[in-house]
Amino acid sequence: MISVFGSVNMDLVAYVSKAPARGETVTGRAFHTIPGGKGANQAIAAARAGARVAFLGAVGDDGFGVQMRQTLVRSGVEVTGLRQVPGASGIAHIVVDDSGGNSIIVVPGANGTISGPSGEDLAVIARSAALLLQLELPMEAVIGAAQAARVSSAPVILTPAPTQPLPRELLEAVTLLVPNEHEAADITGHADPDDALAALLDLVPEAVITLGSRGALYGSRGGERLRAPAVPVRAVDTTAAGDTFVGALAVARSEGRPPAEALRFASVAASISVTREGASTSMPTRQEIDAAG
Repeated sequence: MISVFGSVNMDLVAYVSKAPARGETVTGRAFHTIPGGKGANQAIAAARAGARVAFLGAVGDDGFGVQMRQTLVRSGVEVTGLRQVPGASGIAHIVVDDSGGNSIIVVPGANGTISGPSGEDLAVIARSAALLLQLELPMEAVIGAAQAARVSSAPVILTPAPTQPLPRELLEAVTLLVPNEHEAADITGHADPDDALAALLDLVPEAVITLGSRGALYGSRGGERLRAPAVPVRAVDTTAAGDTFVGALAVARSEGRPPAEALRFASVAASISVTREGASTSMPTRQEIDAAG
């Protein structure tokens, strides 16, 4: 089982020809409310890619919370660990332009109330084959979950987004760090992905840097280096492509696939997701990944 300790947000998505500049008003062509959040997205991606997945997080006592819980359940994710708290659920305001690019504002809501894993969360983490983490929960909560996984020897896969300083006690518990190239540059100070990868491996045992249409880089402290090409597609919406990649990568690793195969599996999953609109709604099934791979 893969456990995901993370955020769940309602994505409020506006589609426009060109994203507005500061002070500018533009007319959108469509608007959708779509369950998302980096944690929930990774959970759904992993479940659709074939894993048994348990989600640990929080929603508010509003209508968005009900809808997001139902979406996780319909996607095959176990939600016993999804607590309900008074107040609003998290939301993300997303603008998607016609090139498929996006800009996002996250308001944490219920996600911000989590100070650490509960006793029930710790029990789930202890029996997990891997723990997926992101940085949309308070840092103290993320550190607590990572340290719990380290105690139980469960691999910890961290997506360092949104970018912020990474405390030593978190990095010491991380097995695999998966930033995109901008996050990798922020963390290391190196704009060149190869230099950034080398610097990341001073911090964690393994790292993957996602490069969008240029694929991904993998490295380990054992000296292995891989460059995985992206699958060429016409992007419609890149929202949650990174989360799809991470969820699928976790599944491939939990199945014991070597790095090259795991990266290919994840790249195929992400390539399918960008051809569809939305976050959780864009993620492919195991059958679709296998057919396209």
